[in-house]
Amino acid sequence: MESLIALMVISGTLLVYQGLSHSLLSHMTYLRESDQDKWLLFTHQFRSECRGARFRSVRGNRLYIEKDGKELAFGYTSKKDFRKASAKWHGYHPMLLNLSSAHISEQDQRIRLVLKWPSGLERTFIYDFKEKS
Repeated sequence: MESLIALMVISGTLLVYQGLSHSLLSHMTYLRESDQDKWLLFTHQFRSECRGARFRSVRGNRLYIEKDGKELAFGYTSKKDFRKASAKWHGYHPMLLNLSSAHISEQDQRIRLVLKWPSGLERTFIYDFKEKS
């Protein structure tokens, strides 16, 4: 009889452990950042950077703007991130990490930024400086 009770206690303990493990895994999956979440945050930040700025140029896959009297540059680096820096490319501030590629183009002061992640997600950001200046 005692061994039957011991088996039931062990079985119950294992079921509780399995349930807690499953719960923890589902919470971790829910809380894990996704590329889409990073994209949404980035668009908000990048739009704020562009708002009120004056377009300078796009060259070398970098966007150059002037904001509040400062020359700024934004671009993709060999470290696979998209950064904000001074126009001389000093004082790096990563905005997006772990990208597979980024391409900036411009036509008539309208920039087009195409970002790709290793997960396969691809997003395009378009901003028209002509209307905003």
